[in-house]
Amino acid sequence: MTGSFVKLLFAAALSLAPMTAMAQSPAPTAWVLAPDAGYGYDAHFKMMQYKMGTNNAGLLLKGAKKVPKNTLFFLGANGQLYMRTGPFLNSDGSFMFGPG
Repeated sequence: MTGSFVKLLFAAALSLAPMTAMAQSPAPTAWVLAPDAGYGYDAHFKMMQYKMGTNNAGLLLKGAKKVPKNTLFFLGANGQLYMRTGPFLNSDGSFMFGPG
């Protein structure tokens, strides 16, 4: 009887495991930015990726600015791309503006 109880308990634990995994928020993923790619956000709220070359790098860098550390990019409810410079993580490493 003890063996079947242990099996039942193990089966119950296995069936609950996916539910606890789903309840946790997914871990943030890093953007994969390539050195030979450009990323654009056009006037029609579309984001695109472009293959870059080096023949006009000077023109590309003219007027470009470095993105400051601690910068958060996000889309507003209107589809507009925004950026916010400053802290966006709580002291425990969780996202400041997340659900809850």
